Amino acid sequence: MVEVIEKKNQVEVEREALLAFLAQQRAFLLTTLQGLAEEQATRRTTASELTLAGIVKHLTSVENGWRTFVKEGPQGVDYESQETQEFHENSFRLIGEETLEGTLAAYERGSEETDTYFRSLPHLEVSQKLPPAPWFPEDASWTARDVLIHLIRETAQHCGHADVIRESLDGQKTMG
Repeated sequence: MVEVIEKKNQVEVEREALLAFLAQQRAFLLTTLQGLAEEQATRRTTASELTLAGIVKHLTSVENGWRTFVKEGPQGVDYESQETQEFHENSFRLIGEETLEGTLAAYERGSEETDTYFRSLPHLEVSQKLPPAPWFPEDASWTARDVLIHLIRETAQHCGHADVIRESLDGQKTMG
């Protein structure tokens, strides 16, 4: 019985550590939007197409997609199709009636759903085969742990982009 409790505690400690790192990166990202009007949050400040609001929207899509991957396995996606390219490009920009407020609310909901879902798993060894894509090794699989690490990595990468965009807007830095 003690061994079972120790294993469960190890899983909980690891899971909570990974979720805490992800939460920290999310908070860094949201810091870059503090005090900005929608016009500023949707303004390009570099040669890149990226905007602060677009990054938040994209990361919402990323978390939702990877959470679905862990739950249901790979979805059939044609990475070469125009539709897939447009979906990806549109994940980085507010379109139609989308607003900064709605984008931030969707990010918060998605983050909560990600945290709740990963906490509901019995362990982090739940595994799914990765979809065929030029950037994944053939026949590779990812565990829930791998997905959480990827979400941390992806969010951290975009936090760096967000820092540059925010500093270009008004000189504000996330840290320092």
